[in-house]
Amino acid sequence: MSLQENIVQIVSHPHLSPKQKSNYLALEAENSLPYVAVSEQVSNAMKDGIICDMFEGHAPFKPRYVLPDYAKYLKQGSEYLALSPAEDFDDALNALMVLYHHVPSVTNIPVFLGHLDALLMPFVAGLDADAIYRKLTRFWILLDRILPDAFMHVNIGPTDNIICRTLLRIDLELQQIAPNLTFMYEPAITPDDLLLQATTNICFCNKPHIANYSLHAETFDKRGFGIVSCYNALPLAGGANTLVRLNLKQVALKAASIDDFFQQVLPYYGQLTFELIEARSAFLHQQSHFFDSFLVKEQLIVEDRFAPMFGIYGMAEAVNILQALSAKGLAAAIRSPEAISQSSNAYGHSQAANELGLRISAALANMVTSTPVTYGYKGR
Repeated sequence: MSLQENIVQIVSHPHLSPKQKSNYLALEAENSLPYVAVSEQVSNAMKDGIICDMFEGHAPFKPRYVLPDYAKYLKQGSEYLALSPAEDFDDALNALMVLYHHVPSVTNIPVFLGHLDALLMPFVAGLDADAIYRKLTRFWILLDRILPDAFMHVNIGPTDNIICRTLLRIDLELQQIAPNLTFMYEPAITPDDLLLQATTNICFCNKPHIANYSLHAETFDKRGFGIVSCYNALPLAGGANTLVRLNLKQVALKAASIDDFFQQVLPYYGQLTFELIEARSAFLHQQSHFFDSFLVKEQLIVEDRFAPMFGIYGMAEAVNILQALSAKGLAAAIRSPEAISQSSNAYGHSQAANELGLRISAALANMVTSTPVTYGYKGR
């Protein structure tokens, strides 16, 4: 189908809203451009479904995920947005809604709305519990109606406070898809009854998702982190510039043996994945001018706090294929993957298979930690 035919199909689609049509039209325009420069090997791996760029577009002009420092924004205001520092609760909610509109992501909807209880607690003076409840209920409904994306995360906890408890109450009552919610848990700080409230919510609305606060905090610096999108921990005032995923099933099918998988095939496709990460990141950082935006100039984000994401999928299938490869040869592994997954030697059913999965994970972890990137948080 030609570009013009695609455009006609979009603008005449009976079920897309005008905003959805605009988003699809923009994606069509971007993908009419040549792809960022990559080697023939990377291009072939993408065509074969071994490496996936997660449909981020041919010319990445915005990061995949952005985590602004909302606390800094509320404290200093914004020259670009002509907003003074927030002085009260209503100011803070209004200022946040304004900035959310200007925070991009791969979905064009912000994936991070901040550590909302920490952001709003400085503004609760003079408000009783009922006033806070009413204001936050309206805010919660507004988020769902104008930013309807489950990748969009609010973070709360690990401390006990009226904002945290009120948001859990509201989320349980409304049971909306958006915003998504992550509850930071720290045994030494979080009281048991607050954790119980969070877990009760899970039974009714499948959230909040509970994150080990201290485990994540140790990974990042004092400026902190946020949990966003598909529960990814990323640097606060930064984010993820791109996400590239490696299909382990297809990698396993390229191997002649388990040793060949670890010694030749996985390292080869791992390096191609890094090549694609480098190419996409280079375009974003060098050519898109995204990092000339007011978000950077007002220090709400910092360029070197963005990290590329190396993703994987197909672990179970890869393990099962390699197990069968070891026992019966490549032809059998390709011919009957369903039989492999149902056998007692399959991933999740066999100690040997599970250990092979751990070995693959360890090899990938070593690859990621030992491979520097040009545009990454602390070089990774």
